[in-house]
Amino acid sequence: MSSTWPLTKAQATNECDRDTLDSYYSYVRNETERLSSPLSAEDQVIQSMPDASPTKWHRAHVTWFFETMILSPNDSSYSRFNEKYAYLYNSYYESLGDRQPRAERGLLTRPSISDISDYREYVDVAMSKFIRNSNEEVWQASQPLIELGINHEQQHQELILMDILHAFSRNELYPAYQKYIPTASKNALPVTWENYEAGAYEIGHTGKDFSFDNEGPQHQIMIPSFSLASRPVINSEWKQFIDEGGYERPELWLSDGWSTIKDKHWSCPLYWKKIENNWMTISLSGLHPLDMNSPVCNISYYEADAYARWANKRLPTEFEWEIAAKNSSISGNFLCSGFLRPVPCEEGQIKPLQKLFGDVWEWTQSSYSAYPGFKPDAGAVGEYNGKFMLNQMVLRGGACITPIEHMRGTYRNFFYPHMRWQFAGVRLADDV
Repeated sequence: MSSTWPLTKAQATNECDRDTLDSYYSYVRNETERLSSPLSAEDQVIQSMPDASPTKWHRAHVTWFFETMILSPNDSSYSRFNEKYAYLYNSYYESLGDRQPRAERGLLTRPSISDISDYREYVDVAMSKFIRNSNEEVWQASQPLIELGINHEQQHQELILMDILHAFSRNELYPAYQKYIPTASKNALPVTWENYEAGAYEIGHTGKDFSFDNEGPQHQIMIPSFSLASRPVINSEWKQFIDEGGYERPELWLSDGWSTIKDKHWSCPLYWKKIENNWMTISLSGLHPLDMNSPVCNISYYEADAYARWANKRLPTEFEWEIAAKNSSISGNFLCSGFLRPVPCEEGQIKPLQKLFGDVWEWTQSSYSAYPGFKPDAGAVGEYNGKFMLNQMVLRGGACITPIEHMRGTYRNFFYPHMRWQFAGVRLADDV
């Protein structure tokens, strides 16, 4: 099981000295290496679909980010490790030049994984020196970018696990990233409904401590009264949806969703497999029986929306979800738990809202767009989130592969509605 950073995110960033931030930087960088260590050289090169990236590419790209955004512009003594890496490991920053096509990242057998390890070490030495020794003016200007780079790397830690699971799922040997860690499966508590009154609510991050730019500015919004389910939808409930023809009834589906499931021949969540009339699932622990009491995972927005329609409910808006999260502690089944899959509730876990954080990202009905007053930052870093605010849907709450230090109640994740290799599930909502 992974460790967690012993300090809060605020202590590790805005409210800390240089030594603490340097230690936190090292902690996150080491976590990436820990997550990569079970993978062979062959594992780290594979790219199973255009939306995924090889582990080796992730390790290099997050290093390129620190080199390009922080060291090169601010440290005159720094020399790039390899000038050609600027082409190989740029992701989508148009203002920084051409790049390796995303769908062809798996063609890069060279540099080797040991070369990338050398690259990471080279940049880490320079970053530690920069954090500890840069003059105060440069330090003050650079600190927000260092915080962004650290959070950016944590996003890619989750992507490493998402992408390698997808690659392993395409292998009939069903390789295991780690050994299966059993849990005591018990019957899930019946769904209850938590009501919230209509009113004006503050939405978004205050700007104190770190947040991504898309989480602000904080603003007030009027919300009608609503109800939120006490827990996410679980696998046994999704099986009932399948058994009652949920994937065969066009009236349940958005038009694009119906076209998608017909074109792709979807009839169940991404990693479900029916073997000898038994439902199995593929996780980072290989192929094993599906736990019917765990939250359903790896479903698209289209599937979540169809299920809600079938259940005569709806998906929550991201604002409703955030209102509910204001009184919930950020705890649960995150990366540090070590399961790397959704698990049933713990014994005695009886509270108004279960598993609001962790286990699965929860789809909302909200399209990913800018909050009132949002303005992207100047320069290349302004491309981080803002230019993707179209045709995607917002998810909230984090998952079983999300670093817990990375999570906030205002965090806005986003994916296209057809995507489902991310660890996404669904919690229902209703009008009052």
